Amino acid sequence: MLTFLRPALVVLGGMSLLLGLLYPAAVTGIAQVAFPSEANGSLIEQGGRIVGSRLIGQNFTEARYFHGRPSATSGTDANGNSVALPYNGAASGGSNLGPTSRALVERVAADVTALETKAPVPADLVTASGSGLDPHISPEAALIQVERVAAARALPPSVVREIVAQTLETPLIGVIGEPRVNVLALNLALDALARPKNAP
Repeated sequence: MLTFLRPALVVLGGMSLLLGLLYPAAVTGIAQVAFPSEANGSLIEQGGRIVGSRLIGQNFTEARYFHGRPSATSGTDANGNSVALPYNGAASGGSNLGPTSRALVERVAADVTALETKAPVPADLVTASGSGLDPHISPEAALIQVERVAAARALPPSVVREIVAQTLETPLIGVIGEPRVNVLALNLALDALARPKNAP
């Protein structure tokens, strides 16, 4: 019996050491050297404090800010009831509502009405992503919000459009992915425009 047990224990111990400690430590070390920002969450710092991550959306609701995709993430309140918590990183996931769901149809219709536009509404502006945390919107979803943001900030729409163009992210090597706009980066660029030049 010991003849069979010893090799099994040696393999278990060796693999635990190799795959449980050495491999993760090597990957972590390489990531910290080669991609330090990405390995630490792609955090965005402003004025000495962290204001968000390039990878996780935020729930912007004020008229002066561009809004991201709807988020279907949720959490629980003090009584254990499920409540909507948009962009809750601890509850990443979609709503699992299908195209025949009345709740989904009513929510999308309300979102379209709230946009107060006669232009075709981009789907990503009224539908949640699979993760519920998507920080990006399409250029079309950004441009449809320009008039509202410009009016709320008392800026010419052309200036706001230019900031959208400056924050546009193109596909990787020109072919991987879609053109997109990071909502947090766009809103920070707008805030920087309004901030005095000597402010932090």
